[in-house]
Amino acid sequence: MKRNVVLVVLLLVVSLPYGMVRAQSRHGRAGLFKSYSRLVMAGYQGWHNAEADGAGRGWYHYTRQGKFEPGFTNVDLWPEVGELKRTYQTNFKHADGSTAFVHSAYDSSTVDTHFKWMKDYGVDGVFMQRFLVEIKGKKGRHHFNKVLQNALSASQKYGRAISVMYDLSGCQGMADMQVLIADWKNLVDSMKITSQGKTQTYLFHRGKPLVVIWGVGFNDNRKYTIKDVASVVEFLKNDPVYGGCSVMLGVPTYWRELRNDTQSDPFLHELIRKADIVHPWTIGRYGDEAGYGRYAGVQREDMVWCKANGLDYTAVVFPGFSWHNMNNSAPSDQIPRKRGTFFWKQIEGALRQGAKSIYIAMFDEIDEATAIFKVSKNPPVGASTFVSFEADVPSDYYLYLSGYAGKMLRRELPLRATPPPPIR
Repeated sequence: MKRNVVLVVLLLVVSLPYGMVRAQSRHGRAGLFKSYSRLVMAGYQGWHNAEADGAGRGWYHYTRQGKFEPGFTNVDLWPEVGELKRTYQTNFKHADGSTAFVHSAYDSSTVDTHFKWMKDYGVDGVFMQRFLVEIKGKKGRHHFNKVLQNALSASQKYGRAISVMYDLSGCQGMADMQVLIADWKNLVDSMKITSQGKTQTYLFHRGKPLVVIWGVGFNDNRKYTIKDVASVVEFLKNDPVYGGCSVMLGVPTYWRELRNDTQSDPFLHELIRKADIVHPWTIGRYGDEAGYGRYAGVQREDMVWCKANGLDYTAVVFPGFSWHNMNNSAPSDQIPRKRGTFFWKQIEGALRQGAKSIYIAMFDEIDEATAIFKVSKNPPVGASTFVSFEADVPSDYYLYLSGYAGKMLRRELPLRATPPPPIR
């Protein structure tokens, strides 16, 4: 009788679909980075191309109205390229008449140097942006796959954490959510992004690989819904093969109160409770130290809400803001850096209130002038206006401040109310 029962069970198992029998997670175990807690990380756009970099995208993200020449550009900061192995000649000129050069994120040597800077200054790692509207197309997908592969290699070379952040800006609905799901499957299968062995640098949190979904609950007339995003969170959390992930949700500044920049839909809170980390987007919501001081009370109550609901919280900080070349009606240097005091006010305030992790917006964002990487103190002159980097601080000052913030976060150094002076 027992033999017959065993035979029947075996026959049933053999007849089941392959996935139901063999379903097994494709993720490895946590490697060097087991938690986002006590880390200072930045966003990495990686979206700038040069005409001769081989990607076939021209001067992508440098142009305005299809042109990259004096009077037509999308960037407000000019990158410092002196340490890069490969740079690209432009039609812009410095004050002395010399030609100005830029970088391409498609070039592996560029990404390698950026990750070297992270190690040199103590930035723990970056969230690699993947814009769904970009990876839907063949050229965009090829570019961002190349940048991600370069970053994965560089992260292992320099021991920096890396995680994927999907940006939903411009998405049209459920069809694009399926693009995200298919893309994550591809990264897990072809790039082995979460199964690189004991020394892998992919960021885990709460014992699971961390994936970020940015752009949930904003009230700026997006074409996708909170429920659309919920389907992706369900997949990332519970799919037996590609799920089992921790999820960080990028939400509006006033997500908890469901006001101002946030949809007044209580389902947003229901979705957030299914995630692991809350990541409020604060860029441009305040423009000076006093503005952050007013926001600090909101941030404090956000942390209380997260703790009560079993969620972690990451503080988002930014050094300054300007998008005059992209939007000529906006003033240049709209939110000044003030020699690091604006940046520092946010960092010190968040740490004093108990933040366990920090997200810096951004590492390489020169379009909106929030970059912390090395920026030229001698930008081009002429028809385009670039934010002049502060004359009395070195070009690496914001990398230095970011690394110093990590030491305070880990209590290796005491909190200080004012930014440390630059090392010259």
